[in-house]
Amino acid sequence: MFSNIGFPGLILILIVALIVFGPNKLPEIGRAFGTTLKEFKNASQDIMNDHNKKKQ
Repeated sequence: MFSNIGFPGLILILIVALIVFGPNKLPEIGRAFGTTLKEFKNASQDIMNDHNKKKQ
């Protein structure tokens, strides 16, 4: 999904986020994004484990 975004694109996204949200909110947003990503990863692993158990 993000494979074709280069380094300049990431810097541009960071600058826009800094302008929109401000420097005080960025750590909170980053923490929330990381937590959400971790929960999604754990849920997808659980689904794959359940699927593999049903195959056996």
